[in-house]
Amino acid sequence: MSLINPLTGTPAAPGATQVGGIAPQSNPISSQTSQATQSNVAAATNTEQTSTGNPFLDGLRLPEESAVPEANNQELTQEDFFSLLSQQLSMQDPFKPVENDQMIQQMASFSTVDGITKLNEEIVNLNALTSSSQALQASGLVGQKVLIPSDTGHISAEDPSMKGIISTPESIESITVRIEDEKGQLIDTFTVNGSEGGNIDVSWDGLDKNGQPVAEGNYSFKASGKVDGKSEELPVSTYAHVSSVSLGNAATGAILNLRGVGGIKIGDVLAVSET
Repeated sequence: MSLINPLTGTPAAPGATQVGGIAPQSNPISSQTSQATQSNVAAATNTEQTSTGNPFLDGLRLPEESAVPEANNQELTQEDFFSLLSQQLSMQDPFKPVENDQMIQQMASFSTVDGITKLNEEIVNLNALTSSSQALQASGLVGQKVLIPSDTGHISAEDPSMKGIISTPESIESITVRIEDEKGQLIDTFTVNGSEGGNIDVSWDGLDKNGQPVAEGNYSFKASGKVDGKSEELPVSTYAHVSSVSLGNAATGAILNLRGVGGIKIGDVLAVSET
């Protein structure tokens, strides 16, 4: 016989216990409270796992970084070649094996590529050695003067005068030389004899047109003369003092550092002078 709930008139669930004639009912509020409590416990457990207990240190903690795989090397080594060769031999059709000449050709190609790579490495090392040797030899030019393809020279207390060479295409009776400063202002004018033609030596004592020493700085030689009855500008080269030598690289070689002028490749030097 089933029990009837006097309040609802419906049969009571089997196994339910009545208290004072009333069957117990589930409490939705208690259920929600229980679920919230379980969520708080799980959150607290996660917080304990990730927290150090110090809010300041927790704020400084960096997020965990995911492991990033390293980029694969795209170069084939000798081990890779033999691995591919072994795979090729193991996967080939036994009724149609790879011909001997094809195998030899593959091995020869790899040997050639490997030899070229090693040769490039040796050339790089040789260039570095050559640059060092060249710089060592160029160090013997420190303290001397070299002729450079430039019409600009430097006047200082150590070098109160300038020297250069005027290149003429033919014999010129009189060559006019103008001395200009960095701003292009005329400092002095004089003439030299160019009747011998070719390379004509020219020098300036470092005095202006009033006979006063000029200030330290860079000055330029400007030369002109009549060629075939027409006045033309003539190329001028000047001597510069070598103060030091830089090693440079395989492309530039040793660099000569000139006092007040700058650097120049040792291959661009036209001549070397003791004074």
